[in-house]
Amino acid sequence: MTETNKTAGTSNTAIRSIAQIISVVFHPVFMPLLLSLAIFAMIPNAFAGIKEKQLVLLFVSIGVSTLFFPLFTIGLMKPLGFISSFQMPTHRERTIPLMAVMIFYFWISHVFNNLPAIPLALKVLLLGNFWGIILVFLANIFTRISMHTAAAGGMVGILLVLLIISPANIVMPFFGALVVAGIIGSARLALGAHQRGDVWLGYIIGIICQVGAYIYMK
Repeated sequence: MTETNKTAGTSNTAIRSIAQIISVVFHPVFMPLLLSLAIFAMIPNAFAGIKEKQLVLLFVSIGVSTLFFPLFTIGLMKPLGFISSFQMPTHRERTIPLMAVMIFYFWISHVFNNLPAIPLALKVLLLGNFWGIILVFLANIFTRISMHTAAAGGMVGILLVLLIISPANIVMPFFGALVVAGIIGSARLALGAHQRGDVWLGYIIGIICQVGAYIYMK
């Protein structure tokens, strides 16, 4: 092997390692809780009517429904033989996990939608997540859509909603979200996990569902 080939191989390995780290850090299962906390950090005044203990329970509930239950459910599916690996490389393997996550997202969105003190932005986020997982489930029948970029598109979408409804300056966070979303999509392509069309379809679904949820709820 020539020195050039060795250098190229080392470079490709480094890129794949970085892409793998990005894919783990910005895994879709983390995004609802992270974005909920981001909304609180950007527009804390919208949560002024919620007491501190209730606020803690609010985020714990989101974490349990969108993080713990999905991870617990998927963790059980591998030893039971429903999936061959946690990467779920085929359309078929992702079907049951997506259905389970759909139930969890519906529950948390339905509960929070009926609580008057919950800020509109948080209700939009959770409803948009539920709609998004439905469309991802349907798209998964035909193609291996990127769930990472669907979540990244949801991040861009909810920041776009905040630009519309929030008096706070959301311009920099919005452009930051665009950069992060681009990095996530590039990481998935670098790993060869998806075709370019699957990456873009994920973005489109994520953004449309958040903006659509806002239009529906406003």
